[in-house]
Amino acid sequence: MREINVNKISEAVKEMCISSNYNLGNDVVRAFENSRETEESPVAKKIIDNLIKNSEIAREKRVPMCQDTGMAVVFLEIGQEVKLVGRDLKEAINEGVRQGYKEGFLRKSVVEDPLLRNNTGDNTPAIIYIDIVPGDKVKLTVAPKGFGSENMSRTKMLKPSDGISGVEAFVVETVSLAGPNPCPPIVVGVGVGGTLDKACQIAKMALLRPIGENNTIEYVKELEERLLKKINDLGIGPQGLGGRTTALAVNIEVFPTHIAGLPVAVNINCHASRHEERII
Repeated sequence: MREINVNKISEAVKEMCISSNYNLGNDVVRAFENSRETEESPVAKKIIDNLIKNSEIAREKRVPMCQDTGMAVVFLEIGQEVKLVGRDLKEAINEGVRQGYKEGFLRKSVVEDPLLRNNTGDNTPAIIYIDIVPGDKVKLTVAPKGFGSENMSRTKMLKPSDGISGVEAFVVETVSLAGPNPCPPIVVGVGVGGTLDKACQIAKMALLRPIGENNTIEYVKELEERLLKKINDLGIGPQGLGGRTTALAVNIEVFPTHIAGLPVAVNINCHASRHEERII
């Protein structure tokens, strides 16, 4: 049994909240560069150039790449041979978020009550997902989620008879309705199966997959590729000003479900597709 003090997790969360807001992933930057080569619209090309420049300035100057520094979403995969010691794990994670958003001069965007709207002042609490896995390590992923894109996400309980074509139509409809609001080019995470809540969870997890990596299930891979083409054919383009680069990727995750259901969730990420992972 390996002991890990939760203070290590707290420190890592703090650093990752800052770093993920300052440093756009190499996979996203490469996707920008690749899309610029295939983009036909001069306006769209210019916007992509600006997005690349923005990411460079954020990294070099150590400033947030976007004013919406997101609600902190934290995924933990905890090895079953790990013994966590010290204080409460969730308290430690929230302390890491609290310190990270203060030290990184990141905007505090969380309200304590969804109806009364009083700001917590430190961007806590985080959204925390915990999974127990084999091994003696902790895999930690921090994904600041902006709400310009989160607000454009949708879920629907399809009928089993709707099948793949029903899923496909719902995803395209969701992106079409979103239009310019999620700050395209976007990354589209899709969760299919499970229950209502499970579909939403795996849709968000799908956003963590590096751009350019398809699902290993062949029919799902084909669906990802087909949807990416259909979405880019919508002509929404970067920042909604037209062009062929509406989405950088469509990532789909599937999960077993009930014989009577076909839950589908679409979770959209803006062009600042921020996430970082570490293993402790």
